[in-house]
Amino acid sequence: MAEPVTLDIYEGEQTAIVGPNGAGKTRLVEILTGRWPLLYGNEVKYNFPHSTHHLASENIKVMTFRDSYGDSDATYYLQKRWNQHDIDEETPMVDGKPVISLSSGELRRYQLQKALASKPSLLILDNPFIGLDEKNRQALTQTLEELIRETHLQVILVVSRDKDIPAFVTRIIRVEQLSVCPTSPSPDTILRFNHITIRYGERTILNDLSWTVRRGEHWALSGDNGSGKSTLLSLVCADNPQAYACDIELFGRRRGTGESIWDIKKHIGYVSPEMHRAYLKDIPAIDIVASGLHDSVGLYVRPRPEQRETCLRWMQRFGIEALADCHFLQLSSGEQRLCLLARAFVKEPDLLILDEPFHGLDDERRLRATRIIEDYCQNPDVTSVIVSHYADELPAIITHHLHLPSPPR
Repeated sequence: MAEPVTLDIYEGEQTAIVGPNGAGKTRLVEILTGRWPLLYGNEVKYNFPHSTHHLASENIKVMTFRDSYGDSDATYYLQKRWNQHDIDEETPMVDGKPVISLSSGELRRYQLQKALASKPSLLILDNPFIGLDEKNRQALTQTLEELIRETHLQVILVVSRDKDIPAFVTRIIRVEQLSVCPTSPSPDTILRFNHITIRYGERTILNDLSWTVRRGEHWALSGDNGSGKSTLLSLVCADNPQAYACDIELFGRRRGTGESIWDIKKHIGYVSPEMHRAYLKDIPAIDIVASGLHDSVGLYVRPRPEQRETCLRWMQRFGIEALADCHFLQLSSGEQRLCLLARAFVKEPDLLILDEPFHGLDDERRLRATRIIEDYCQNPDVTSVIVSHYADELPAIITHHLHLPSPPR
């Protein structure tokens, strides 16, 4: 490396080493694993308290994927391409298929199984998603999440792009020009949940969930009824008192360090079926939209003239400006939902939380709302989490997916 490196990786951390090509990511891994000689007096120390292995080489497994087959031997590629008929008794078989006939995704899973057979404590994956389609990327991410949740395995991922960082990563180490950048909490982290469990009595709603959302990402949140989606969003929106007992970071601050719920809500535009049911006051529709300026259910502060103009502008975008002075409870369900969508956008928030935003909308208004969401999210500083039970309703801007499993009965 160009500069001395001092780096601590603690138990339970799931790490991504990120940087452009040639930045020094692989060199850093070689230092961490003892494969790069250090100057006298410098050393790498390991501590694997849950392992029965005694050697660092037994506790650390490194997998490098330089091409879709994870093998730097060019003859392997040639054999795959031109000699598939030359399969003999010594050819390894996986699920009845020769290794050389496996797809990239199948071979990646096979290699991962081999790596985990020795039960390492630390798994380092260099470019694990290279050559995989979206389905196989999601499958690999889910497999790693399950392993992390069910064992003491720690993972270090080496990637070149931020968009390849999975949600389970709790720490990012950036490498540029053969130097490790400071690893203080990134201002790009919008929210971070670290092993969150939520219970009500004997019922577990969320079980050991880790999730990181970074600025500019757009998440689709899915799961069956009762899987905990609404509970999860209530933690994000600072509406759930259990958040104070959990390891949660919102907008760079850990919950319970002195911030108020209004400090959090001022960054968030929110709509949900629960919010829709809560609006029972028969006040003018424009006042419903204006309540989003102050995060109130109902209007407690009259908008200034310039704020009223802002509200009218957003109502116009959603095609409901003619309803501004109509009383909210006299509107149809779809018109009410459009008012609440305008309310979510009126303060131009950094984070959009849209829970079933298209409920009650006809095809024309659904398409209009989708276009507004997609246009607003073109801003690289805007982040969104969108819930829908219908995958075909999701806007085209979605970059990440989080599926919540149904809780055990």
